[in-house]
Amino acid sequence: ASPGMRLQRSLSTWCGRCPRKLVLVFDEIDALQGNSLLSVLSQLRALHQTRPAPCPHSVILCGLRDVRDYKAASGGDSTRIGSSSPFNVKVDSLRLSDFSRDEVVGLYSEHTHDTGQLFEPAAVERAWEYTRGQPWLVNALANEVVCELGLAATEPITSQHIDQAKERLICARQTHLDSLVSKLGEDRVRRVIELIISGNNPVRDPHYDQDLSYVCDLGLVSERNPDEIANPIYREIIARVLSSFEERAVARQVTRSFVLADGSLDWPTMLTEFAVFWKANGEVLTQRDAYHEAAPQLVIMAFFQRVVNGGGNIEREFGVGKGRIDLLVSWPYVGSDGKRLQQREAVELKVWRDRRPDPLADGLVQIEAYLDRMSLDHGTLVLFDCRSTAAEIADRTKFEEATTAKGKRVVVLRA
Repeated sequence: ASPGMRLQRSLSTWCGRCPRKLVLVFDEIDALQGNSLLSVLSQLRALHQTRPAPCPHSVILCGLRDVRDYKAASGGDSTRIGSSSPFNVKVDSLRLSDFSRDEVVGLYSEHTHDTGQLFEPAAVERAWEYTRGQPWLVNALANEVVCELGLAATEPITSQHIDQAKERLICARQTHLDSLVSKLGEDRVRRVIELIISGNNPVRDPHYDQDLSYVCDLGLVSERNPDEIANPIYREIIARVLSSFEERAVARQVTRSFVLADGSLDWPTMLTEFAVFWKANGEVLTQRDAYHEAAPQLVIMAFFQRVVNGGGNIEREFGVGKGRIDLLVSWPYVGSDGKRLQQREAVELKVWRDRRPDPLADGLVQIEAYLDRMSLDHGTLVLFDCRSTAAEIADRTKFEEATTAKGKRVVVLRA
């Protein structure tokens, strides 16, 4: 067969020889892009139109997109295939829903039943917290623990094992995760994700609901709460990917260690060094074309990530309309008595924009609530001044001391 007809011809021949009805599943159909995707869809559609000639009984296209989005993904021109869609024979579109907590428990219990290896209740709960039931993640976490961490079959699986597996998944960014990450550059994905990271409210835009529906279909945001990233693992990967350029800039310029002799993190010096880095690089690093609204937050998250990489952990909370990002930097170390300790530093990021009042007062109220939730008596509030009338970055970057209504100590960094 000639190019552009080979799939159609081979499937027709196969169906002509097959004594049974043929059902085909094209998995990872998203791996095809541009003309390749357009050719496959066009040939399947043309094959469908040859009925009652030999033809597959049914075809399933399995991927991250709804089939309605494949025309845009293929870059297809409707005039080239004589139709407004390259695939207008769709019967139905189904989305595999997330597992419930009970379903995660049931799935992991099957492993215990088959092998005798126990998932401790805290491990199952941690897996649920990290994945929120996303099916691929639920299975990938368990696979990472069972097959990659080298545990003996008799060793119970603990929440610490799930923590290790989560970090390995994030760093490895397997095919499923890379497929999601590749969508971050699309304008309709960026418009939604940028709002979530920056904490801004949606502007009046007739296309926003369509954008949100598309990002929900991808699974990047939660269907239960579409103002938030779907789960902590996706949230962490998105933040790291979007700040990867800034993180490389930090790596080139900040080479010192912030670990004290007792193993704890030298938090005050770390903040001071960020202020120095911000004065020197802030203007350049925030002049990004994409995700401009979240640029300052991405810079400081990149700085923190680079410092704690391999030794600590950062938990992030952000969402549409929150007006802030909450970070919890956790740093484990061994005390002088040999006991394992955990240093925790809470940080709140806010942006001061045109026609808005100084966010300090709101910030102190918000960080006080965050400190209460984290059971901490001190924190750090970073206020990025992005007004058009803001002073030069070197002049406005300075530290202040503040106290919340409940007497909690707060270091304020104006940047």
